Formats: sequence, C-alpha cells, structure tokens
Amino acid sequence: MKKIVFFDIDGTLLDENKELPASTVQAIQKLKTSGVYVAIATGRAPFMFENLRKKLGIDSFVSFNGQYVVFEDEVIYKNPLHRSKLHELKERAHENGHPLVFMDAERMRASVEEHPYIHVSMESLKFSHPPFDPLYYEQRDIYQALLFCKPEEEHVYITSYPEFHFVRWHNVSTDVLPFGGSKAEGIRRLIERVGIDKEDVYAFGDGLNDIEMLQFVGTGVAMGNANEKVKEVANFVTKRVDEEGILYGLKQLELIK
Repeated sequence: MKKIVFFDIDGTLLDENKELPASTVQAIQKLKTSGVYVAIATGRAPFMFENLRKKLGIDSFVSFNGQYVVFEDEVIYKNPLHRSKLHELKERAHENGHPLVFMDAERMRASVEEHPYIHVSMESLKFSHPPFDPLYYEQRDIYQALLFCKPEEEHVYITSYPEFHFVRWHNVSTDVLPFGGSKAEGIRRLIERVGIDKEDVYAFGDGLNDIEMLQFVGTGVAMGNANEKVKEVANFVTKRVDEEGILYGLKQLELIK
C-alpha cells in the first residue's frame, strides 16, 4: 500500500536558524528510495520554499495552511480569501494601526510602506519587508494574509470576521485564512486525489497550525522542539529538529532503515 509523509517546514525540516540539517536530507532521500511519497505541508506561500523543494526533490505540497495544494507540479485545489471581507479587514486593521501582508502564489505585498512588526516577523523567516501595494488583493486571488498585531489585540478581529480563521505564528503576527481552511483540509484534498488511505498518511510538525494536521492523519508526529499543545495531540514525539529528529522519527516509525 502506498504511503505518504507530509513535513512542515519551519521547526520541522528547517532548524531555528532556517538551516536544513544534513540528516534530514539523508532521511528524505531514503524515504523516497523506499517508495514513500514525500510532500510538504506549510503555512508558507509556494514562492517562499521553492529552493527547498528543489533541494529535496519534492513536487507535491500543501501551502498557505491548506489553501493551495499541488500534486506533482499540478494545482489540484485553490481556496482564496473572500475579497470584499478582506477589504473590510484591511480598513478595520488600518484604523487600529495594524498592517497586513497579502500573499498569492507568486509574491507578497504589504498594505503599508514600512512597519517594525512586519520587519521583525518576516526576518524570523529570513525574508525582507515586502514591497508596498495596499490594493494588491483587488485583482488577485489572495490565499493567505498576515495581520500584524499583538496577541491581546487580535480578539476584535476574531469576533468580527467569522469568515476568517486566525492562526498565530509570531508574537506580532497572525495568519488570516478562510474559515474551515487548514493543513488537514489540504491534505484531505490531496490524498483523495491520489487515492491514499488516511491510515497510510503520516505528518511531522511543531507549531499550532499543525495541530489539525496531526489529528487528521493516520500518524501524527510532533518534533521534540514542538509547542506543548502540539505534543499533546501527536501519536509520537520525536527528537528535536537539530538532534536529527526527522531521521530518528522515520526510523522509529519503520518508514526507513
């Protein structure tokens, strides 16, 4: 029976310095050699991990936390944000001094010219402040937005916009997704297309946006460096990403030798 393993990127494939451990490269190659499908499941946009896909030889992925799904370089599912509601959110956020970043499959643009919250959170991903284009969403499908505010400031948006799902990934930034969208939903779309049973689906993750994914798949694996809430829902907790956690986890699951 065909098996598939989904890997989150930040804190899972990449360590805290955004480096790809040699042991992870080795583990992925072994996995592919053994006939297991390998895919990525990330909150990132496709353009943000193109080099990583090439390096690992992976051409199937769930991006934008499930809103844009590709199998073997073919787009099989798209779920953009509601355009008029996104406009309302932007107007409300700007009144509160909170900027946004809009992302489509090719690029990202900021709703303000410069903002320290955008700088610090994008730098944590090794990206620079996106160019300014406050109306970028008007003519394009936006699959994910980033709202820049502190945790105690986001409640007003959560209660006002039930069309959106807010997932915090940084102290000053939260992902804005279509309600009901998640990595789990993206994975469901992909495995239905490919014809793989859920019990033959594995996923590795570490962040809060991985919880639904780890609960959905047959075997959910939390990294040793994962958030405690993520570890609680996992079937198995492997070692930290910088302690050969991917290699160790795949061996423990007997997916590689």
